[in-house]
Amino acid sequence: MIKENSILIAKFMAFVMLYALSTAVSAQLPNPGVQFEQGATALLVTDPQNDFLSPEGVTWGVVGESVTENNTVANIGSLFKAAKENGVPVFVSPHYYYQTDYGWQFEGALEALMHHIKMFDRTTALSLDGFENSGADWLSQYKSFIEDGNTVITSPHKVYGPETNDLVLQLRKRGIKKVIVAGMSANLCVEAHLRELLEQGFEVAVVKDATAGARVPEGDGYQAALVNFRYLANSVVTTDEAVSAIKLGGLIKSSEGSKQ
Repeated sequence: MIKENSILIAKFMAFVMLYALSTAVSAQLPNPGVQFEQGATALLVTDPQNDFLSPEGVTWGVVGESVTENNTVANIGSLFKAAKENGVPVFVSPHYYYQTDYGWQFEGALEALMHHIKMFDRTTALSLDGFENSGADWLSQYKSFIEDGNTVITSPHKVYGPETNDLVLQLRKRGIKKVIVAGMSANLCVEAHLRELLEQGFEVAVVKDATAGARVPEGDGYQAALVNFRYLANSVVTTDEAVSAIKLGGLIKSSEGSKQ
């Protein structure tokens, strides 16, 4: 009898453990959101440049479908407009390559491709010769927002993340603790900026339809990024949700609840 009871208890405990494990595995990820704080919350846009966002850009053949489907160009514009109209600091982290960057002795896959297709090319760091309307230039509809004398344009990042530019310094010097991130491209510069800002102690909300990604035989960069955004960011929201928070304050959080 004692042996049978022990077996029953063991089976019951095994069932409890399996149930607890399955519940934990299937549970939705938390959805903490980011509380908008005037003066401490900023908009960051990565690579709002022609080579990514214009049909004449050198990457349009692989990013164009994603940009179009997400309405990325208009959505980034809406974020710029809302931030400017409501006194939210705006930061732009651009991507430039100068002639000296072609002296690199080794490159990752996409670095090699970007150099091959002359993406984001500028003549030198000390001259704007040939910059106007080039692939490295801002999309024309963003120029009034970026070139207003108030937007913080950081030094260029060289691979994907802000570790090689002064973004974090510029944010901290202005008392920014929370960042709304948009721009190009989703699984590269946006995700890399998200990761580094989190490591640096910022709260980060990503605007999922104000970005896009390349589609290549190896996979869909945008879809890959969405998974990691959800795992990493404090909040993953739509442009409408971000604009509403910028205008009204409150919690920057997906209206889809825990699913985001």
